[in-house]
Amino acid sequence: MTAAAGAPRAASSPVSPCIGICLMDPATRTCRGCLRTIEEIAGWYDASIPEKQAILTRLAARRREADRR
Repeated sequence: MTAAAGAPRAASSPVSPCIGICLMDPATRTCRGCLRTIEEIAGWYDASIPEKQAILTRLAARRREADRR
């Protein structure tokens, strides 16, 4: 069954930022692959959509900072 025209669509959950390179950096305490903290990794699947979006926003800032170094 398809959604009615003009009906609000359910927001889909963001895809995990994991890239399969799972190695924790002891200096930054983040994954060298996806830049998430242990807490962000462990809580990803139980996080709400807004919480996942907040994590992705933090990751973008971490990537920008890492690129500046």
